[in-house]
Amino acid sequence: MIKVAVFDDNAERRESLKLLINKKSDMACVGVFEDCTNVVDKLLGLNADVALMDIDMPEVSGIEGVKQIREFFPGIHIIMQTVFEDEEKIFASILAGADGYILKKTPSAKLIDGIREVVEGGAPMTAYVAKQVLKFFQQQQTNRKPEFDLTPREKEILSLLVDGMSYKMIADRCNITFFTVNMHIKKIYEKLHVHSATEAVAKAIRHKIV
Repeated sequence: MIKVAVFDDNAERRESLKLLINKKSDMACVGVFEDCTNVVDKLLGLNADVALMDIDMPEVSGIEGVKQIREFFPGIHIIMQTVFEDEEKIFASILAGADGYILKKTPSAKLIDGIREVVEGGAPMTAYVAKQVLKFFQQQQTNRKPEFDLTPREKEILSLLVDGMSYKMIADRCNITFFTVNMHIKKIYEKLHVHSATEAVAKAIRHKIV
């Protein structure tokens, strides 16, 4: 059962997301909150697997909420949601530790798929957001290309992550097990000094690793 906590300042949307999530046999909404004030206290005892996070909220924003969740609940997967296609906020969310970034206008089925994907180790992003992330990091690139000592297989898997593939898809493409993919990605994280798939993808693009 995937346990989801919802953070959104719109009461109607909070209720809609709660109903949508609870309709799925493999999911449960374990909490709904209007902002990230005292976010650590709010999440205590919920054992949430995923936080569905509105990026723009009063008092304490979603980006600040991500930072606090990452510090105290590193195992929670975080998907950011917003109405606006804002490159700077996308970048700030990724740096804060978000695992995915989906626009609010994304169809419900795609949102549910994104929740499942992030739990499996993927980095769900709508096509527009993925393009904006790529564009942003291309603009930030420097001529220096640091060495990260990745093996050919690790580079191949990192390249597939950049292409938006989930762990399962990578396993199928490379004809290896899900467990083996997971082990390779853990080594990639260690070598790149990152903590999430989105950070790994961002670093790969910025430093032209793949």
